[in-house]
Formats: sequence, structure tokens, C-alpha cells
Amino acid sequence: MLRIYNTLTREIEEFKPSEEGLVKAYFCGPTPYDHVHVGHARAFVSFDFLRRYLILKGYNVLYVQNITDIDDKIIRKAQESNVSWRDVAETYTREYLELMDKLRVEIDLHPKVTEHIEDIIRFIEVLIERGHAYVVPSGSVYFDVTTYKDYGRLSGRISLEEWRQEEEFLREKRNPFDFALWKAVKPGEPYWNSPWGPGRPGWHIECSVMSSKYLGDTIDIHGGGQDLIFPHHENERAQSEAYFGKSPWVRYWVHVGSLTLVGEKMSKSLGNIIRLSEAISRWGPEVLRLWIFSVHYRRPLEYREESLEQASLTYKRLVNAYEVLLKLIKERPLEHRLGDRELEVWKTLAEVWQEFTRSLDNDLNTPKALAVLHRLLSVINAEVVNLESSSLAFKALTTLELMDRVLGILPRREEILRSYEELEELIKLIVEIRSRLRHKKMYEESDWIRAELSKLGIRLADTKEGTKWYFERYLRSAKSS
Repeated sequence: MLRIYNTLTREIEEFKPSEEGLVKAYFCGPTPYDHVHVGHARAFVSFDFLRRYLILKGYNVLYVQNITDIDDKIIRKAQESNVSWRDVAETYTREYLELMDKLRVEIDLHPKVTEHIEDIIRFIEVLIERGHAYVVPSGSVYFDVTTYKDYGRLSGRISLEEWRQEEEFLREKRNPFDFALWKAVKPGEPYWNSPWGPGRPGWHIECSVMSSKYLGDTIDIHGGGQDLIFPHHENERAQSEAYFGKSPWVRYWVHVGSLTLVGEKMSKSLGNIIRLSEAISRWGPEVLRLWIFSVHYRRPLEYREESLEQASLTYKRLVNAYEVLLKLIKERPLEHRLGDRELEVWKTLAEVWQEFTRSLDNDLNTPKALAVLHRLLSVINAEVVNLESSSLAFKALTTLELMDRVLGILPRREEILRSYEELEELIKLIVEIRSRLRHKKMYEESDWIRAELSKLGIRLADTKEGTKWYFERYLRSAKSS
């Protein structure tokens, strides 16, 4: 049974969705006003591991992630760049979606704020009607935190002095810790008409509205970076539970640790970012995913060249083992019985899979799961390859591919087999050339070809029926690793 840490209760709890077999998940998405950086990738990929594991366990997962395509930062970027705010949002949204595709992060719905303005207005109207929100003379609307008695529980911040607010709003709020649901228009800003006058949504209201529109009044998992716990998620929880009149609105709050660079949190505001596009160009999406997998999602992840180099080596070893297994299965007939030694290895492979799932069941312990993956690679290289058993190769291959349903980094089987078939045709041509040289008694040249092919792991054997050949390259490389 999967157990996961719930930020609200500060405990690791047994995971039970509100509807059997279905997980409704929401993760706070980007505000597209600048380039996507590696810190974003850490958060989105970490949640993708959870989504993939839930699917592997047999759940149907409906995963929604918003795009905040109207915000103060977008407006400011547009003014600085002398372009429209829509151009800013569309440009960086496009980049974000392209990079998530490269990282194999799969999301079912990407609702945008600007496409849900009417939904947001209706949501605010209900909060006003129920006495949870109020309109001020400027036309802004605020949530009255004093009407929600559980405020501060998610973040643990219950001291009113800690709640920093924008000074320009303090004069019109009833309480300094109330937050904006609707912001009255300012000169030069984009706006939409509302019952309270022209303006635009506050930051927090969008997630409550769009998540409930597509997932209903109960969300199983709501995720985001740890920096969103306060005030964003605290405010989301307050306005949503006030609107629906029920608690909990979210069953499990899941928060991902920050990415640090030289000990500081990587963020656009600090200016210490590494663009995701640059990191992908240098390391590849597979290595980045494996590197993110190496640290528990709730712990800080330090961007270090050495760690990425290690992830790169692990990835090469992983792909090599995958190729070895595919070649073994292709080149050898399936056995119909196993000896004692093969049976022991079979049991070991089964134990490895159980260890992998136990690790992930324990609050998605990916570092421990990665250690289990390394054990699997060792078993493949030391046992499966040496025994040259296609049955064991098939068992190991199945285990590796099941693990990759969470990792999401292996190349497609078809790609490897296609390159294998293309290589076969090339070797056939070289063998034919060598046979013609032998026919002309050019033995020195033909022996040189055989020696060079042997260096590449391709063994030739001259028989009465002609020259036979087989691959040794993949087996050799596996043994050496």
C-alpha cells in the first residue's frame, strides 16, 4: 500500500483516493513570464514520478496543471520588452510545453486563467454571498480570513505578524492578512469586466476555480513546490473549503523541495537560474530525470556537475543493459526449463522488483529505488549475461521495463531493434566482401577484417557451410561494466 507524506497533518499516511481506482491530482503550474529553469523541472518531474507510479499500481489518474497566463510579472515583463502581455504569456507557455514534452512529463489538462474568467467571477460571487468575501470601494474583492477558522494550519504560520502583505492594500482591507480575490484595474493594465468593476483575478483564486471545475469538490492530491505552502496553498485551502463548506478539500498535500545552486534556492527573482533548455542540450532529458530521481522529492536537490556526471554514467549503464537483454532474447531460443542456478537468479530478480515497489510505497523513496535499480544492473551483468539464458533475459527485461514506467528514460524497443537490424545488414555485407577476398586467396586482408570485427565484438567462424557470425559486442560490454 502506498504511503505518502501529507503536509497538512505532517505525517506519512496510507493513500486512499476519494473514489476507488481514480486519483484526481492537481499541481500548480508555471507563470510564463520568463524562461523555464531547472528548478521548475525538479518540481514537475518529481510529481510525474508519483503520477507514473500511481498508474503502475493500477489507478486511473486525472492530472490537471494550471498555467497562470495573466499576472503582475507578465505585465511587468511586457512593459519592459515593449510587447503585449499576451505575447509574453504565449511565448513562454510554448517553451514550457515543448520542454515538458522533451522531459516526458505527461499532463492531461492545462487550463489557463484567461480562459476561465467567468468561472472565477461566479466563484467569487458565491464567497461574497456566504459572507466569506467583501467588496471595497476601489472595486477589489478580498477574502475575509476571520470567517475561516482553520487558517494557518497548512503552513503552521498562525502569527498574524508574520503575514507580509502589499502595503498598497492595507488601507482598504478589514484585516491585514486578508487576500485579494479580484484586483481592481490599474492604469495601463489588462482587465475584464465584473460585477464589481473592471479588473482581473487575484493569484490564489485561479487554482481553486480551475481544479474544482475539472476535478470536483474533492481533490486527492494537490502538489507544488514547498515555497507555495504559504501563502498560496494556505489561501487556496481557505477559500475552497469556505466555498464548498467541507473539509478536507484536498486529501493529501504534497510538496516538492527546492533546487539549490551553491546553497541558494534557484529562482528567477534571485537571478541564479540555469535554463532548462540549456541543461537538456548538455545532459539530455533522460539524465536529468535520473538525476532528479536520485534525491527524495521532499529534500533539497543541489545542482552539481558531479551529480549529473554520475547520472550520465548510470544512464549509459542502464541503456547498455537494456540492449544486452534485447540481443540475448533475439539471438537465443527460449528455454523450456531452468537449472538450479537459473532458478536462484530468477528468484533474485523477483526480489529486486519487490524491493523497488516497497521503496516507492514508502513516501516515494526514489533514492532507495535507484539503489535497487543498480542492484538489478549488477545481476544482469554478473548473472544473466554469463548464464546466457533467454528466459532470464526476458524476466530481467520485464523488470527493467516496469521500473522504467516510473523513471521514463529508456529508449523505445523498436528504436534499438531497428538499429540492430540495420547493423546486421552492414555486417552481412562485410562478411560477403571477406568471403570474396578469401576466394581470391587474399588471406591477409580477410584475416585483418576478422580481427577488426572481433575488436568490435563481432565473432566470425569459417565453416564448411560458409562464414557464420554472431554478436559478442553487447555481452562483452556488459561484462566489463
